[in-house]
This record gives sequence, structure tokens and C-alpha cells, in this order.
Amino acid sequence: MPLRLKVWIHFVVFILLVFVLMWIFQIFFLESFYEGEKTRSVTKNAIEIKEAYNTDYKSGNKTAFVERYSEVAVNNDVCVEILDRYGRSIYSKDVLGDCMVHGRENSTYKYLNEIRRIEQPEALYKVSNPKNSTDMLVYICVLGSEKYPEGYLLINSELAPVSSTASIIKRQLFIITIILIFVAVFISIFLANRISRPIDRITKSAENLAKGNLDTKFDGRGYLEAQKLADTLMYAEKELSRVDTMQRDLIANVSHDLRTPLTMLKAYAEMIRDLSGDNPIKRNEHLEIIINETDRLSAMVNDILDLSKLESGKQKMNPTEFEISSKMHDIIGRFKGISDKMGYHIHFTPDAEKIVFCDVVKIEQVIYNLINNAINYTGDDKQVYVRQINKPDGVLIEIEDTGDGIVEDKIKLIFDKYYRSENHKREVVGTGLGLSIVKAVLKLHGYDYGVRSTIGKGSVFWFKINDVNN
Repeated sequence: MPLRLKVWIHFVVFILLVFVLMWIFQIFFLESFYEGEKTRSVTKNAIEIKEAYNTDYKSGNKTAFVERYSEVAVNNDVCVEILDRYGRSIYSKDVLGDCMVHGRENSTYKYLNEIRRIEQPEALYKVSNPKNSTDMLVYICVLGSEKYPEGYLLINSELAPVSSTASIIKRQLFIITIILIFVAVFISIFLANRISRPIDRITKSAENLAKGNLDTKFDGRGYLEAQKLADTLMYAEKELSRVDTMQRDLIANVSHDLRTPLTMLKAYAEMIRDLSGDNPIKRNEHLEIIINETDRLSAMVNDILDLSKLESGKQKMNPTEFEISSKMHDIIGRFKGISDKMGYHIHFTPDAEKIVFCDVVKIEQVIYNLINNAINYTGDDKQVYVRQINKPDGVLIEIEDTGDGIVEDKIKLIFDKYYRSENHKREVVGTGLGLSIVKAVLKLHGYDYGVRSTIGKGSVFWFKINDVNN
């Protein structure tokens, strides 16, 4: 069901429900509601007069008492009569001009005898006025102690017929209902269109985005929720555009990195077949190149698989306790061959030994990749600095190179797949996925990480192991 139609239906149903409630309470329950309100009013009048009796009459201020109960009678359009303990009238105030007749020959003693019989301090009756046959409320209560009454309070109040009033209200309500139905339909159509219009615009824009148009603009003007939805879709569009660009770059980089070793494998295999097959020295040289290129391909495929598992959440951690300083010495020792062969110098500054609790294999991979990255990008002095810094909340690991550094607006891209800094002077060895694997492993552990870089001085990659057992 379209949103416009759904909003209109809900609005119309709400209006109809309001009208139904109005008709029910104004027509069908009008009489009972009126009688209930009249009963509460008479009871409230009686309480006010009784209070005046207890405060004014008993204290001897009879004038104030008379003024008070006369005021109640006038303001509330009721007849009030005060009787002594024998049923004789002390004060009476005839306001309506057609109250029930009081005296021995009429019903006054009937109500006195009734309240004495039921032994209750008060009673309320609905009776017919003998003079005009209209319904009336008669309230009688004891003044003073219930066991030793000092007098009685008698209040008469006419219940005006509401049938004629209800008929007038019904005709008026019918006219109002017809007018308001037309108004409600018009307003509901207007609101339904106004509410659905931003959604319609966003829906059309989303359809364009689904077709691959990554330059779509989302207009959420109209109300706050639609604007938030538009902003969210704009953000999603930017992310899709970025992912699309990264995907194209990834395919291009993978194709390039795979093409080079595959071309070399084919070329040297053909050379062995055609030229060096009978020359052991040349054949072994060519085979060594084939083996090296195969290892490079294998490393690239393994890195891609590892990164895929890490990012998909399928790679599970196996945390164990180990000594971080010893592990660092062990990892740096593996670079001794490349250091001796190519003249690199890796300087390690350890801190006091700490026992950490994390996945030792994955943390080894992080440290190895960061050192390998530093070797690729360090300066002509071929110096790499590795530091262990113990902090109150963990162990900070820093790997620093002396290269050309990273431009500030490129730092946020340095951990993306296949991104390589342009500030390097030698051929970079690796698959281009090392820092992406570092990022994925550290996020899996929940560790903080980052990079500080100064153009012309080098970069410092760091991460902090939080799980430390002292």
C-alpha cells in the first residue's frame, strides 16, 4: 500500500473515531453524565454547609452561617433547609420557587425517619416533585454527632430534562460532523501528500543509485526524519563510490601483480625448454627465479586469503600468554639475513619484560608486516627503529623508518588494500596487503593503532596491546 494512501486512511479513521466518541458521549451518555455531575454538585454543597455549621453556627456566629448557606443555595440553584433534631425548620432558603413542600403533612418526616432507620449519616434520593412531577435530587444528612444529632440538613435540586437539550445538541453535532468530515478529508489529503513527497523523491533517487549512478543527489527536505534518511543515503553513496574505486584499483593492482610473476614464470620456463635445458648452471639459475616467483605468488594468494578471512569475521583468535620482549627479539632475529645481505640495520629498544595475552601468531604477523613495511620505505641510511614502551594501560609497540614520510591527507589511506605511498626511492617488495592485514588483526583484537609521519623525516607506525598480565 502506498505511503500516501496509508497516511490518508489512518488520518480519516482517527477523525471518524473522534466523531463516534463525540456522538456516544454527547448523546447516549448525556443524561447519565448530567445526573452524575448534579449528584457530585449537591454532595459538595452539603459538605460546604456542614463545614459552615461546624465553624460558624456552633461558635454562635449564626449570621455568618446564614450568609454562607444562602450563598451556596443561590450560586448552585438549590433549595436548602436546616432542621433541628425534632425536624422543625430553623432556616430555609427557597431559591427555585418550586421546591418540595416541607412539613408534617408532606415528605420531610419521611426522609428523617428513613435516615434514622438506616442509621447512616447521609442519604441521597431521586424523587418526583409532587407539584410539577419533575425529577429532583433530595439530599439529607445529620448535623453534629451521628448518635446524637443536633439537626439535619436538607437539600433539594431539580434535575432539568435533557431530552430537548440532547435533540438540539444532536442537530448541531450533525452539522458540525458534516463540515468537519469535508475539512478532515482535505487536510488528510494535504498531509498525506506532504509526508510522502520527500519519501517519493528519496525513493526515485535510490532507484537511480541502484542502477549504478553514483552521482545521485538525495533531497530530504520536508521533515527531520526524511532529511536524516537522505543524509544516510548520501553517506552510503559516498562509501559505495569509494568501495567501487577501491575495487577497480584492487582488480588493477592484483592483475598487475599477478601478471608480472606469471609472465616471468612463462618466460623462464620457455627459456629452460628452448635454451638452458642442457646447461645445468643456467637451468638452475632459471629454476631459482621460477621458484622465487612462485613463492611470491603463493605469498600474495595467502595474504589475500588471510585478509578475506579477517574481514569476514571467520578468522578466530587463539589467545595465549607470552613474553612480548622475547617475542620481539625473535621476530627481529628473522630479519638478520636481509640485514646482512642488503645492509639494513634494525635497532630494537626493549622495556621491562611483560606477559601479554593475545593471539601470538597474528601479533607476530602484525609486527613482521610493520617491520617489513619500514624496511621498504626507510631512507638511504637503511635504519629501522623498533621500540617497546610499557604503559600503565598496556604495551606500546612502535616501528619507525627514516624515509620521506607520508603526506597528511594520505595517512588515512595508508591501511587500505594495495595502497602504496608515492614517497619511496627503491622497489617495494611485498603484496601490498601487509598494512591491511595489520589493520584487520588489530581491529579483531580491539587494539588502538595509528601512524605519525613527518615529511622528510620518516614515519612511526604504532599499536598498543591492552591485555597485559603484570
